[in-house]
Amino acid sequence: MTDIDHLLDRLTLDEKVSLLAGQDFWSLPAIPHIGLRSLVMSDGPVGVRGTGWAPDDPSIALPSPTALAASWDPELAAEAGRLLGQEARHKGVHVVLGPTVNLHRTPRGGRHFECYSEDPLLTGEIAAGFVRGVQEHGVGTTVKHLVGNDFETDRMTVDVRIPERALRELYLAPFERVVEAGGWGVMSAYNSVNGTSMAQNGRLQDEILKREWGFDGVVVSDWRAARDTVGAALGGLDIAMPAMDNPWGPRLAEAVRSGSVPIEVIDDKVRRVLRLAARVGALGDAPVPVVAPLDGDEVAHRVASRSFVLARNDGTLPLAGTDPVVAVIGALAQDARVLGGGSAQVAPPHVISPLDGIRAAFDRVEYSIGADPRPFLPAAQGPGWSEFRIDLGAYRFEVPTGAVRWLGDPPGGLAVNDISLLELSTTYTPATAGDHVFAISGFGAFELTVGDQKLYQGSLHPPGTGRADLLLHPREQRFTVTLPAGVPVAVTLRQSFEPGTAHSAGTTLGHRPPGPDESGMIAEAVALAARSDVAVVVVGTTEQVESEGFDRTSLALPGRQDELVARVAAANPRTVVVVNAGSPVLLPWAEDVAAVLLTWFPGQEAGAALAAVLTGAEEPGGRLPTTWPRRAEDCPVLAVEPRDGALAYSEGIFIGYRGWTERPLYAFGSGLGYTSWSYDALSASATEAVVTLTNTGERTGREVVQIYLSALEDDEIERPGRWLAGFASVEAVPGETVTVRIPLPERAFQVWDGGWKTPPGRYAVTAAHAIDDPRRTVEIG
Repeated sequence: MTDIDHLLDRLTLDEKVSLLAGQDFWSLPAIPHIGLRSLVMSDGPVGVRGTGWAPDDPSIALPSPTALAASWDPELAAEAGRLLGQEARHKGVHVVLGPTVNLHRTPRGGRHFECYSEDPLLTGEIAAGFVRGVQEHGVGTTVKHLVGNDFETDRMTVDVRIPERALRELYLAPFERVVEAGGWGVMSAYNSVNGTSMAQNGRLQDEILKREWGFDGVVVSDWRAARDTVGAALGGLDIAMPAMDNPWGPRLAEAVRSGSVPIEVIDDKVRRVLRLAARVGALGDAPVPVVAPLDGDEVAHRVASRSFVLARNDGTLPLAGTDPVVAVIGALAQDARVLGGGSAQVAPPHVISPLDGIRAAFDRVEYSIGADPRPFLPAAQGPGWSEFRIDLGAYRFEVPTGAVRWLGDPPGGLAVNDISLLELSTTYTPATAGDHVFAISGFGAFELTVGDQKLYQGSLHPPGTGRADLLLHPREQRFTVTLPAGVPVAVTLRQSFEPGTAHSAGTTLGHRPPGPDESGMIAEAVALAARSDVAVVVVGTTEQVESEGFDRTSLALPGRQDELVARVAAANPRTVVVVNAGSPVLLPWAEDVAAVLLTWFPGQEAGAALAAVLTGAEEPGGRLPTTWPRRAEDCPVLAVEPRDGALAYSEGIFIGYRGWTERPLYAFGSGLGYTSWSYDALSASATEAVVTLTNTGERTGREVVQIYLSALEDDEIERPGRWLAGFASVEAVPGETVTVRIPLPERAFQVWDGGWKTPPGRYAVTAAHAIDDPRRTVEIG
């Protein structure tokens, strides 16, 4: 066991302080004379990016965190964590920056897809499983963002005003559960809470997190969230990241020497960093745990199919019959969006699109774009295009599409200063003569040449645009070129870099061949649906409406996708709609189609998992982790716009299903399988619910048994009509009866009233298929 105090005594003040601030974008410095190696961090909600985001070093892309929560399976979350722990070890990463446990307070939250649920119990259990899996590899996690970072608007500066009861019962609860489960790190948010910036919020980070909960890990700032030297030091922060714009370093050492910051405060922070280093094998000769290797494709596939929520089904699914003609419709069927924008993004080794998956499962498949919601042209790829070659001068490689990006370390081990120019070159042979549209999207200065025509030279953004805006708000320029069919044409796109700026790059060569206009595309899709046995329409959101960095302005599907679905459904009653969105969207046609399958952002194995569920090879295993509305105005909370720099959580504890007064489109916990269940018996005590149920259908299936509590006696403290207290999943073959025992934690009965208190009286314990589908109820108390 490492003697951390002995090592601490061997460090000078300057060495101690150096361990509390990033030495670059992703790491802390090494101190060889005490056996300390550099601690490396990486973004990692759905895949471990590493210190770069380079296409020559891909990362497995799991389904979105919301999808993982839709599985209602903490053990599956642990398996996902084990895979990312494995990936982290492979990439030399010691600490994964995740999971994100901010709640789904409002469906407009831009990072909704990166969070788990509107319920703190479900969020906490899924997060605890994920953390356990990652840390089995000796890789640290940093649960984020403590606290109140439930929306993106003005997130760097907004003061979130959270009532104490809601803070304790809802927003802090998932963090507390992860601490209880042994998490090694917490990330502090940008925003303020109740008047104090989180990076220096001593009440939350020191008094509650460290002292009350007994957290012995590290608190790391969100990147550039630490802005005050003494305030952050005294407010419970342990590590300020990254190196740039860091308020610590020499300034923190001087604050200690002047007496503004006690040396005991610094020593506590350094102990925590050294403890983390020992846990992750970066200190001394601590052995690295040996964990059985996992197949990344298999885990990604399993998480996807287990997460899919079958929200409606008239019996069309699973697709039966011999050799049906399947119409696949929608731009997002071909150009699969498999992960959310911002910190969650990685470059996967491959992506199986919905169209690819369905084509592999059925012999007769026809495709029509139908409606295209993408505001930017998709990356050039597919028939007619040769390989996409990238030349950085001292390093050359190929990418699968006309898009290349990285963040952090450049590809090929190059240094940032080694790169002044990126050149993407390819050849395009048009299948169709006519007007072809080419586009540049991204950030930086570009030059585009098609054949002998230089179409553009310049920057896409105005001078002085901030780095965050460049990364989160790329721009596009389009150009029309008339080309003959069958004649190859050289295409070259160059991106230039100012000295020292090549730590991030983002450029896409977009392309659209000649074709019908928007109305013509819908008409083609309707005609295809009419002559097919079944129509599978894939709709969803785009990176420009659902991403980190901004909140959603509308819950409607972008573009003319609603019109497309309505017209296809009118032409073919066997229309299955696949909704590929990371958060709730409005579905005005939901009751006019045969089936609705919610797939979130389903990761790199998206199409294979989708095909398996459509054919019935696998059951859609998901249940909703958050409520889906019929109308936006029915949501208990919508507003994300601060007033005078603050946003009040005036609804208190009544978010999500706790606050619904109207009947939603799809309720919390709901989801259909391919079999049916009878709930035969329920018994309960103050510590446990025991449920017996039978698979009454004709197929083997899985059921998520949900336990809800209700207070049966009036009390001075207002409570929801029903709230989640526990859950478990069961599997059974047709006709099999199974019994499941579900613990009821004491906290499920408690309220915060200056401390945790259990209101006396009787409670209803309900076993349910969903919050709006109770099956059996007993009373206790």
